[in-house]
Amino acid sequence: MSEKRFITAEDLYRMHWVSDPAVSPDNGATAYILKTVNDKRDGYLNQIRLIQPNGGIDVPFAAGEQDGAPQWSPDGSQLAFLRKKGDARQVWIMSAHGGEAQPATELKHGVSAFKWSPDGKSLLLKAEAPDTIEEQAESSKAKDETKLPEERIVDRIRYKADGVGLRSVRRSHLFVFDLEAKSSVQITEGAFDVGSFAWSPDGRRIAYTAELPTEEYADPDLRPTGDLYVTDRAGGEARRLTDGKIRIGAVSYTPDGLSILMLADDLSCGYATLTRIYLIPAEGGEYRALYTELDIQLGHSCVSDMRAGAGTPPVFSHDGAYVYLQVSQNGRVEIARFALDGDDFEIVAGGDREIYQFALTPEGSLVFAAADPLNPGDLYRMELPGGAETRLTECNKELWSELALSEPEEFQFTTGDGWPFQGWIIKPIGFKEGSKVPAVLEIHGGPQAMYGHTFMHEFQLLAASGYAVFYTNPRGGHGYGQVHVNTVRGDYGGRDYLDLMEFTDYVLEHYPFVDASRLGVTGGSYGGFMTNWIVGHTNRFQAAVTQRSISNWLSFYGVSDIGYHFTEDQIWGNAWDDVEKLWKHSPLAYVKDVSTPLLILHGEQDLRCPIEQGEQLFVALKRLGKETQLIRFPGADHNLSRSGNPYLRTRRLTHIVRWFKEHIEA
Repeated sequence: MSEKRFITAEDLYRMHWVSDPAVSPDNGATAYILKTVNDKRDGYLNQIRLIQPNGGIDVPFAAGEQDGAPQWSPDGSQLAFLRKKGDARQVWIMSAHGGEAQPATELKHGVSAFKWSPDGKSLLLKAEAPDTIEEQAESSKAKDETKLPEERIVDRIRYKADGVGLRSVRRSHLFVFDLEAKSSVQITEGAFDVGSFAWSPDGRRIAYTAELPTEEYADPDLRPTGDLYVTDRAGGEARRLTDGKIRIGAVSYTPDGLSILMLADDLSCGYATLTRIYLIPAEGGEYRALYTELDIQLGHSCVSDMRAGAGTPPVFSHDGAYVYLQVSQNGRVEIARFALDGDDFEIVAGGDREIYQFALTPEGSLVFAAADPLNPGDLYRMELPGGAETRLTECNKELWSELALSEPEEFQFTTGDGWPFQGWIIKPIGFKEGSKVPAVLEIHGGPQAMYGHTFMHEFQLLAASGYAVFYTNPRGGHGYGQVHVNTVRGDYGGRDYLDLMEFTDYVLEHYPFVDASRLGVTGGSYGGFMTNWIVGHTNRFQAAVTQRSISNWLSFYGVSDIGYHFTEDQIWGNAWDDVEKLWKHSPLAYVKDVSTPLLILHGEQDLRCPIEQGEQLFVALKRLGKETQLIRFPGADHNLSRSGNPYLRTRRLTHIVRWFKEHIEA
């Protein structure tokens, strides 16, 4: 066998990603999505594949190239999924025995999400409701052959969203689609968008979340929370079950139909509040939180450049006594089983890895998608309780057989104020004992997220380029309890900055092969903010790369899709009453103190941290004669590094390595 080579940015084109495992309730066959880069390298192909029970043959199942969200019918006889044709996605259905898929829905604006009814005769669809007055006006204009550009009147504060652009004037509502009659009935309507939704086990009722006006919030876009509603499957007046005091994510009826489970938080620590399990009687009444003594974040919080968004909604055991959920702690994403009586909690699938999705088999075993520091992700099957684990896919076997990778080393350290921390360091590939090497500090976004035991292309590329990589989860990040994640609020650039500097000191002291005179720093989103902050407060780093960053909280307040509420929650101020506070926490305020060469990477369509944040920093640095460069990525939003245009993803990686090599000898 030939010697393995170093990984490159262009290896992204050959990577495969698995996701969305769906297990047949009939025979246990697993359908999943295999994602690859297309031939033009400007997008991706998503193919549904099928693994026969017990790890049998793995074969293509559907012929589409833009398929997603596979779901088996309740009896396992059919597989439904979303297929994109043109600009819209519709539900398609095919037999479990194979054959040609057939389109089921033909909604004018497509379908964004769906669920089978318990009897398998209907689908519950979430889709944009058609034929509003505004849309009718737009349609009439479209028919005018001499159509001129039209102005867009904006009435909502929440009028745009990263990855979406300007929001449609249409609202997302629920429809019940009768598969036999091939017709749909809209069951919700009004000036609101439906969030999560679920069927009752008997199929007679539907629960959903939405943000409607209240006495306190006449404008629902200003509400920090929504509510849970229940309506009949035929529609009609909905009943509100909650009181607007909790922020609700996923919802699901318990298998006995007596309660509705909500994953929610009470905002007691703002957006840093840990998610809890809540139960509320299905007919209405007081809700209660379970397992409040557990200082653990429920759900998926791990950062990776292999995927944008991950996680699985609540999955109930077949006897209805337990619910399976992901938990994020200590750099791991694991699967835990919670008794619905509130008395029994245990991790059922864990380890030093990121379990990013999962499903339950008819026999009560788990099928899950998991990544680790040396693997972008594969499917596994685990017998429960605590049984053997079988690997079902090895989707990157050929590419990985060629590559030399560097495994992170985990360590523990304690900050100056006695706070225990978890950290990792990756040695350069080909590292020789006794040598001195440059190193790059990586800082994650969020900040309510965490680095963990998962694969990072960027880290491995830096290691292949001769750099050690070290990273941790400073206060503000998930994985270490409520106090840890809440500390950064109102203190951006305070204790979090000190955590990172003390972490760097620890690495230099305990890993003498790291050369203190050859250090770099980089990060994206919140990590970009912190990179900007660092170079304005210390000159210990010889080069820096800031990605999709925040530089000015005053302007961020009005230009980001979340700026008006995120700034108030995280910085504790607004742009008119708290100018001094917002400016104090803005890296732009310290631009005169920057001496570190700074590369600024930004997507032109980023609406989460809009490109004007990078532009302001770039112009100020250039005006002051500092060494800097701005790289603009056309058409790229905030998720460029995770799911953006593949060619631009490789260019981004190439520029990061290029900047460090130009300024830090490797």
